[in-house]
Amino acid sequence: MVVLVTGASGNIGSATLRELATGGAHRVRALARRRPPGPTSEGSIEWVAADVGTDDLLPHVAGADAVVHLAWRFQPTHRPEMTWHSNVVGTRRLLEACARAGTQTVVCASSVAAYSPVDHDVPVDESWETDGSSGAAYCREKAYVERLLDDFEAAHPSVRVVRLRPAFVFQRSAASEQRRIFGGVLARPSMFDVRRIPLLPVPVGLRMQAVHSGDVGRAVRAVVERPVSGAFNLAGEGVLGREELGELVGARTVTVPPGAVRTAMDLGWRARAVPVPGSLFEALQHVPLLSTERAAAELDWHPEHDAAQAVGQLLDGARLRGGSGMPPLHR
Repeated sequence: MVVLVTGASGNIGSATLRELATGGAHRVRALARRRPPGPTSEGSIEWVAADVGTDDLLPHVAGADAVVHLAWRFQPTHRPEMTWHSNVVGTRRLLEACARAGTQTVVCASSVAAYSPVDHDVPVDESWETDGSSGAAYCREKAYVERLLDDFEAAHPSVRVVRLRPAFVFQRSAASEQRRIFGGVLARPSMFDVRRIPLLPVPVGLRMQAVHSGDVGRAVRAVVERPVSGAFNLAGEGVLGREELGELVGARTVTVPPGAVRTAMDLGWRARAVPVPGSLFEALQHVPLLSTERAAAELDWHPEHDAAQAVGQLLDGARLRGGSGMPPLHR
């Protein structure tokens, strides 16, 4: 099977390549704005440098049995027109290329942030509304991509369309990239050394799920190979709240008002001292907990890492300047 993977050099993309290359059952076209240095072809993987927002995608889509769309641009948050063009316009352009090429399987990475906000801790299934969990550009764009997929499915009922909605995705080799994206220049590696965290402030009501990138890659391979369609939630075992986060870093915790955190983030963002606005923190406060029963039943998907292990890899990788040869994941 020939599989085109967009965003192949990123966090989820790099894990997906590892899975699809296992056993040599698939020929993979790995598409990225910045491909890694070295040969364009290695084993069953062939690298292509292209931008989904600007380049002609039809030559890359043509002949692919399945297209896995993972490309996503998070920064610059101060230039939402740029992220909109890459993420929303880029997705629309890719879907148009898939329609013209007659692609039979389209897999798209959505997110827990695409879901509408909740005020409870009851895990939701894939039928929950997807209007975005806050006004942050990331949530708004993920929700709009869901509408693009709705329209594409309606116009092309013979195409198998799969949406993956993971919780927060971490792996050690992506930790330096995520430290830069979410923490900026102020988030130094030493700040992630748990031995230097005597007290951990935790916003009231904070709870989150996480999933390891490798487990998401395994889910991608499963939906490519199995005749399934629709949406699948993905999350590692466990929910991380105040007690769990304190245990993870081995520190005493203290609660802080969520409003104060959002205000501080907004002030820092406007001053360009921090790279993400307070609306993204608001999304974290209101995203639903995910039920993964459908993935377990139809994909036989059981994560190998729990939520604490996934976040632990982020902390270790950020402290140790973890990275890889993929350009976005450089140390």
